[in-house]
Amino acid sequence: MSAKIFLVEGMKCKNCVAHVEKEIRSLDGVEEVNADFVTGRVTVTGDLLRDELIQSAVEKSGYRFKGPA
Repeated sequence: MSAKIFLVEGMKCKNCVAHVEKEIRSLDGVEEVNADFVTGRVTVTGDLLRDELIQSAVEKSGYRFKGPA
């Protein structure tokens, strides 16, 4: 299992965090997601994590994916 940290722009509150975490958590291979709206960082833990799928999930939830931290 590996962990990756990504930067996400636009999260302003706990509800924003919940939306981002829910979309990423729905991806195959994701075990855990922790987003922080203060820092804009999202830590994703799991197997076979693909940046492009995480980007798609972030954008689907309505936020801007900035890439790996």
